[in-house]
Amino acid sequence: MTTRAGLILIATSLLATSVLGDDRPRARDLGIPLEGVTGPLNAITDVAGVSVGHATIIEGDGKLEAGKGPVRTGVTAILPRGAEGMATPVFAGSFALNGNGEMTGTLWVEEGGQMAGPITITNTHSVGTVRDAVIEWMLARDDSLEWSLPVTAETWDGSGYNYQGLNDANGFHVTKQHAFDALNSARPGPVIEGSVGGGTGMVCHEFKGGIGTASRVVDVEGESYTVGVLVQCNYGLRQWLKVAGAPVGLELEHPKICFENADYWFETSVDLPCDEVGEGREQDTGSIIVVVATDAPLLPHQLKRVARRVGPALGRMGSFVGNGSGDIFIAFSTANAEAFGYEGVMNAAMLPNSSLTPVFAGAVLATEEAILNAMLAADTMVGANTVRVPGLPHAELQRVLKKYNRLELER
Repeated sequence: MTTRAGLILIATSLLATSVLGDDRPRARDLGIPLEGVTGPLNAITDVAGVSVGHATIIEGDGKLEAGKGPVRTGVTAILPRGAEGMATPVFAGSFALNGNGEMTGTLWVEEGGQMAGPITITNTHSVGTVRDAVIEWMLARDDSLEWSLPVTAETWDGSGYNYQGLNDANGFHVTKQHAFDALNSARPGPVIEGSVGGGTGMVCHEFKGGIGTASRVVDVEGESYTVGVLVQCNYGLRQWLKVAGAPVGLELEHPKICFENADYWFETSVDLPCDEVGEGREQDTGSIIVVVATDAPLLPHQLKRVARRVGPALGRMGSFVGNGSGDIFIAFSTANAEAFGYEGVMNAAMLPNSSLTPVFAGAVLATEEAILNAMLAADTMVGANTVRVPGLPHAELQRVLKKYNRLELER
């Protein structure tokens, strides 16, 4: 299915619409061999208390006119303790694998080892609007709030000198109301994936990307803990793409990103009109934001270590982390809710560092699967200047995996 426009969609984590791709199979449904035991939902919301919501904007077709569209963007909100637990901080740690991007609020995460309130993800030029909206939303719910440094992250869905993006990023179409809608729609339970929320206009390995999620249940010293991940993936070149170790990107040369209407093609673009054969893109100018949640009792320095483990997951997918990519990660723990106060001695539980390897592995494996789920849920989309970004073709993917003996079942 190709996503076109003329509508604005506001989606919650529980609302299903086919245009958002939630009826498409996930990685395990296609027989992709993936390691580890998932939670019941195989989602970040398997970590108790975590809620996710989206606001999705899909509007307009045809020629790009700044301020008018076409629009392919939105906002995704992750609430570590849900709306009711907003005032209680969580221990957190962040890490930038390559810093060509933005995640606000992380200076305090690094300094104080904690954060309070939602994490939001949007497009690059809407970070300020969404960040300010989060503060307004929090004040509306708790007028005793004195100050806030919200965590708002971004990836780029606009255009560059030699490529055309899906969204009118310079039109500033995301409003505070869209951020409010994403925050108010946040729920526990199943999470819609693909071209939804902040991931609406994103491209991953030159296929349609967006929002994806997965989880792992890990055993640490006889206790079970959950590690959940949500990604907004917008990074990578096609030739880099690997799935379960198979060189999928090299095998799937077509279809490529192209212009449906050749009149809107521009001569510096490496993407060609759809009736011509191009070589594909040469520079990784995208980004990926990864949010890792866990109920394991971890302290800030340990959560930073967990955030660092997202990097190997990108390597498993074939990424070389290009110069133009903003690969920024944050990890938080919902444990130790009683450890926050303003006076006296605060007590917090922690797992020993020597026992953290299963948590690290869970973060790596869940991130890898979340990226795959994002790509598999995202349908082909046509956006600004009629540029068409193909969805990852499921049957062709299975064909390649079968060729390399990496398919667990056939459908």
